[in-house]
Amino acid sequence: MTKRTMSLPKRTDRLVLDALASSDRDAFVAYRQVPDVARWQSWTPDYSTADADDLIAEQPSQIELGSGNWIQIAIRDAATGELLGDVAVHSLADQPDTYELGVTLMPTSQGRGVATEALCAMVDMLFSEYGAHRVFAITDARNEPVARLFTRLGFRHEGRNVDADWFKGEWTTIDTWALLARER
Repeated sequence: MTKRTMSLPKRTDRLVLDALASSDRDAFVAYRQVPDVARWQSWTPDYSTADADDLIAEQPSQIELGSGNWIQIAIRDAATGELLGDVAVHSLADQPDTYELGVTLMPTSQGRGVATEALCAMVDMLFSEYGAHRVFAITDARNEPVARLFTRLGFRHEGRNVDADWFKGEWTTIDTWALLARER
């Protein structure tokens, strides 16, 4: 499979999706340190500026399709440039044209349609520009807002794995959400 890259930035009505930059560090750390945000993610509220510096320095500047890599893509307010959150995209290396998504927003950006708009744009790019076959997400079953988000985006609830993931010191139930190209 030929590795391709996706061109960024991408604009929507209210947002700009672009590579995470060193100028995003302080805002990025601020929302990663919020306990109610970190609860659902792989990091803890003690996320530091050094952690962010390392992550940003290691990020590719574009999505490297078929690479097996993750990239955090900044979600910025198109009018102000303010960092609102990020979309994570994992381009699977062992499954052609398959991508895993995640999203994280600062609390002040939640409930305003930002995640819907950003993920909708990302899903559209993956299917229309790069011929994605499958786009999916794995979420904690207790995270009801993200379940509503993926339902709104037209993702199918593929399944629930009960007490299947040892996460942050407890067994958690995980849901899988997916959308195939033919379902769009």
